[in-house]
Amino acid sequence: MLRTSMLSSPTWRRGLLTGAAVTATLVLSACGGDDTSSDSGMNHGGMTATTAASAAAPATFNDADVMFASMMIPHHRQAVEMAGLAGGRAAGGDVKDLAAKIEAAQQPEIDTMTRWLTAWGHPMPAMNASGMPGMNASAMPGMDHGSMPGVMSPADMDKLAKATGAAFDKQFLTMMISHHEGAVTMARQEVAQGSNPDAKALAQKIITDQQAQITAMRQIRSGL
Repeated sequence: MLRTSMLSSPTWRRGLLTGAAVTATLVLSACGGDDTSSDSGMNHGGMTATTAASAAAPATFNDADVMFASMMIPHHRQAVEMAGLAGGRAAGGDVKDLAAKIEAAQQPEIDTMTRWLTAWGHPMPAMNASGMPGMNASAMPGMDHGSMPGVMSPADMDKLAKATGAAFDKQFLTMMISHHEGAVTMARQEVAQGSNPDAKALAQKIITDQQAQITAMRQIRSGL
């Protein structure tokens, strides 16, 4: 009799449902509050602290990294200038294609190295009329035409600019092979002596890319 009375009582059932609803609300609210607090701590505490620490950490570099970027920028600029001449002077389509690839690859590398030097507190000085750094000896000792392997003289550049057709193709390939070999030499020195991982990675990329282009240029030249 007692069991029948309790189960059939509308009042008891309403009270049970109300209590269950309140309990569920309290549990969900508590869980939501804990998650929010935990997420907030993770996002604003851990992540912010990590970001701040990363931003505060100085980039690792040494004198070899600075020298590599400072010398490779004008070296690349000269290669880009040489490649730019091919569009209106070269006779062979393969020479024009190769020149376009050189220009497309080296200009972004110039931009990257320029940003590095600025971040390292060694911004690139203004270029002089021949495209070489216009600096005094104290700014970067030993940095001149002679210290950059494969760099062309103003007379070389003038001779190339006046050539056309098959004569241009042969001269361009001969000069660019020498220029690339110089870049590979400089890049190998960075791989051996640099400390910045990004600079060393770029140096290795230059070695790989330009050695492949040297092989291609020799093959093209042999067919002229």
